[in-house]
Amino acid sequence: MTEPVRLAKRLVALVSCSRREAELYIAGGWVKVDGQVVEEPQFMVSQQKVELHPDATLVPVEPVTILFHQPSDTNMNPESVSQLICADTHAPEDHSNIRMLKQHFVRLTQCLPLELHASGLAVFTQDYRVSRKLTDDAATIEQEYIVQVAGELVADGLKLLNHGLSFNGKALPPVKASWQNESNLRFALKGVRSGQVAHMCNSVGLRVLAFKRIRIGRMSMSKLQSGQWRYLMPYEKF
Repeated sequence: MTEPVRLAKRLVALVSCSRREAELYIAGGWVKVDGQVVEEPQFMVSQQKVELHPDATLVPVEPVTILFHQPSDTNMNPESVSQLICADTHAPEDHSNIRMLKQHFVRLTQCLPLELHASGLAVFTQDYRVSRKLTDDAATIEQEYIVQVAGELVADGLKLLNHGLSFNGKALPPVKASWQNESNLRFALKGVRSGQVAHMCNSVGLRVLAFKRIRIGRMSMSKLQSGQWRYLMPYEKF
C-alpha cells in the first residue's frame, strides 16, 4: 500500500514543480484526482490517479463579485448564503467565462443589503475594491426599484413622491418616481434608507405589497432569474 501524502506533494513529484507552484495549480482548479477536480492542496491521496490540466497556469485566483437575484423574505446570513449561492444556482446564461471554483463561495461580503421583505439584485464580493466602492459611494449610487402598491393615490401624490416628503424628521432629496403600470411604481433614488420607500408610499395613500431592486448604479439585474446568480464580468462597473 502506498502511504497517503498531500496532493501538493504528489503533484510536485508528478510534474517537477515547486510546492508553491503545486499549491497554485491545485487552488486554481487545474488538478484532478480520479477524474474529479480537487482544490485543496492538503487533500490526501495514495494510489489515486492525479492529473494536471494541459492548459494549467500559475496565475493566482482573482477575487470575484457575484450578482444574485435574491428571493423575497430571505435572510442572507452566512449559512443561507452558502446554501443559496452555490454551483446548483449558477445562472446558465452567465457569459463571464470565469471557471467556477469552490473558493469563490468563501469570504463573500454583502454590499448594500436589501431590506426585510424586499427581493431583487444583491451583491456579494471578495474584491475589496468593489466593497469599498459600494460602501464609500452608497449615498451617491443610484438604485432602482419596482414597487407593487395598492390603495388610492392622494392628489398630487406622484409629485410628492418625486419631491416634497420627509423621512425620520428630515426632508428627502428629489427622486425619480413614475408609474410602470397601474399597480407598479418605479423609483430611482440615491442613499435609500431602510423603510424609506414604504414610508413614502404610505404618505401618499399607498400600501407596499412587493418591493424589488432591479439596478445598482450601472448594473441591472437584467434576465437573472429569482434564486440564481452570475459573476460580475471584468469590464462591468457599478
